[in-house]
Amino acid sequence: MSHTTYNKMWAEAQEALNGLLQRETEDKSLKPQKDRITVFQTLATFYIKYVQIFCNLETVYDQIVHPQKRLVIRQVLEGVMGRILELKNEMVELENSEFHYFDDILQDLKLSPEHIEIPIPRYFIKEKLKVLREREKILAQILINSGLQDIKPKKYIKPLPLEEVIRVIQISERARQGRLRATFMKQIYLEEKRERQARLQGVKGPNLDAAALRIQKVWRGFTQWKKTVKMREEEMIFLGMNPPPQFQRISASVARAQNVETKRCEVQGRHETEYEKALVSIKTHLREMEGPDIKESLQDQIRQWFIECRHITGKFPDYPNEEEGGSTAIFSQKTPDQVAAELAAKEEEAAVKKQTKEKGKKEKGKKKKKKKKGKGKEKKGKMDTEEEEGWKMAPSNFLPIMEEGNNQYKDVWQNRDERWNFPQEYDPELIKEEKRKEVEEEIRVQVDELMRQELKNLKLAVDREKEKKRKKGKKGGKKKKKKGKKSGKKKKEKDLTPDRTIDSLYEELVEGGLLIKPKTVKLSDYVGSQAVHEKAPLVKALLLAGPTGVGKKMLVHALCTETGANLFNLSASNIAGKYPGKSGLQMMLHMVFKVAKQLQPSVIWIGDAEKTFYKKVPKSEKEMEPKRLKKNLPKILKSLKAEDRVLVVGTTQRPFDADLRPFCRVYKKILLIPRPDYASRFVLWKHIILQNGGAVTKSLNISCLAKVSDGFTQGHIVYAVQTVLSERRLRQMTNKPLTAAEFLSSLARQDPVYKEEEETYKVWYAKTPLGKARARALMEGEEVGKGKGKGKDKGKKKGGKKGKKKKK
Repeated sequence: MSHTTYNKMWAEAQEALNGLLQRETEDKSLKPQKDRITVFQTLATFYIKYVQIFCNLETVYDQIVHPQKRLVIRQVLEGVMGRILELKNEMVELENSEFHYFDDILQDLKLSPEHIEIPIPRYFIKEKLKVLREREKILAQILINSGLQDIKPKKYIKPLPLEEVIRVIQISERARQGRLRATFMKQIYLEEKRERQARLQGVKGPNLDAAALRIQKVWRGFTQWKKTVKMREEEMIFLGMNPPPQFQRISASVARAQNVETKRCEVQGRHETEYEKALVSIKTHLREMEGPDIKESLQDQIRQWFIECRHITGKFPDYPNEEEGGSTAIFSQKTPDQVAAELAAKEEEAAVKKQTKEKGKKEKGKKKKKKKKGKGKEKKGKMDTEEEEGWKMAPSNFLPIMEEGNNQYKDVWQNRDERWNFPQEYDPELIKEEKRKEVEEEIRVQVDELMRQELKNLKLAVDREKEKKRKKGKKGGKKKKKKGKKSGKKKKEKDLTPDRTIDSLYEELVEGGLLIKPKTVKLSDYVGSQAVHEKAPLVKALLLAGPTGVGKKMLVHALCTETGANLFNLSASNIAGKYPGKSGLQMMLHMVFKVAKQLQPSVIWIGDAEKTFYKKVPKSEKEMEPKRLKKNLPKILKSLKAEDRVLVVGTTQRPFDADLRPFCRVYKKILLIPRPDYASRFVLWKHIILQNGGAVTKSLNISCLAKVSDGFTQGHIVYAVQTVLSERRLRQMTNKPLTAAEFLSSLARQDPVYKEEEETYKVWYAKTPLGKARARALMEGEEVGKGKGKGKDKGKKKGGKKGKKKKK
């Protein structure tokens, strides 16, 4: 695909975004909505459309090579990502559930479920690929040095002399010839034996015609069967029931497209470096060529302002401070008359404010008594108004970012003629516009210093003034600032390792087994970047709960793989005996979070998270001290700021063993991962069999496997497939295709997730804050429904009584 195609895709995405932004601004002015269903439909529609825009923008950002375009796309992309997270949060709060169903809306928009799958932005890894590779090398080296990673030593092979080599070859060749001779002699012996037996029994020779007829019969039947099978396969492929034979192989066009993508990435990198160099060179060129003219014109304008002010007010003006903006405050496109009028207006405003303050103080005493009496009424009134108001879209942190990017696209790129720039290199004119402002600002600061001195000299020479009042004012201002600083001070966290480098702390954590290497697992459902993380609804801790084998740990590893995050292991079993005592625990947590913040993004994994908040510690686990982190964990989470890309992820199989209140106070975001349903199991069986080298044929009934494996998790299925598909079985695959019965014995050896266990998870989740909120919302909905029904019944009863009276 050429750059024009991606430019077109960008234009379409921006057009769709522009429409959405207009709708968002229109919805702000609308009245609050009361119906929850319509509210969810509006939120879900926005969510789906933003996801589609995000997918297109992500592709465009990954493929466009123009460096200045990519800056605009990146800004809009991060705004869209943030807005998706905000809408998701709105839906969670509205429905009191982490999972949502968009089937009806997708059907209305004529989209498939694939259209709302969120891709992971490729720039997460691409932009810090070098750093990640270096970190991987360092981690591997530390593990080798500490002996935590076993490396198979290379076997030293002693070279054989030429004579020995010839002798070995001769031995093997003679052995091969001997084996061939033996098989040949065996065949001759068997033939002779057969002939002897035939002579003794007096059997006549075989009938050649009958033998030929039999061979023909068998062969024709076999060829016809082959043709029928082939026709059936072609029919199934035509109907779309079976994939084509070359389906799994990468076609030549796909390989060519992949090659083009890699080349495009190289071009991107080259253009980026050229652009960065141009930023410096063009700025220096502008400073040299246009700098003197800018300086002269600024000085002339400031001198003119001095003269005009003195002509109108009778004295030279005060030069604005750097805090006020310096000469930028002068050149705000206002005449000296306007400036004088503004000063007079400000003085009048100050006088009016003083009068209003005095009146306000007198009236405050009267109002206080009235407020005390009317407090209860006010509260009731507020509650009523809130109920009457209904739902309204919460203010967004990302709409201004998207609007800014959208306006920039309209002003600069929408109608820009780029016929001259076929290779899509940087645009020097845009750099000049940007850098000219920077050069002007730098020169302005220099000119301000010169002109401030010149004004002082003019005042001394012409007006014979001394800046005594000015100095006094400055001193007073300084004192006030100092007071403000003292009041605004916050206690800083103590750095327990001020003399240690991050590399040394990193090495110690790796050697201690607290910082581990994540497994390379892919994930297709995660968004996050620093710009988004700072303004999006903040999630500091996440809990993944569910039975064994549903993929909780796999999600943690996938999270690290896709985002290039460090993985720290603070599980109770892993920290047992490490850094003993209170001071040791403080040091360990300090080191972990210091390195995690410094080398962000980071994931801090706490396996068996329920152990930290045990109701009652079992006797067998008392020595392990599983509740070590109970007091410190909430404090550390409070210290995490929005800009820190650190996520605490807990995984648990038995969440019901934990004390619920402190548990939910730490893990405010809880995801209950259930066992897979029939459709998921069908996909899993097929995918895992193919992944482990198996072949899916007609003899393998996957539908039957999916039905039989009801109650089993992903882990159980993986184990069953891996035990069956050994190296020996894979070699037999062509002659002996796989059948469903082969997997049943290995599946039956494992314990499934029973209904009772599943119910305990549901009951526990219903006690969590989100589960309680959902239950309350459902109860309220039922009560409203009953109330409406009762009203109707009452009316009917009353009507019935009246009717009877009338009849009488």
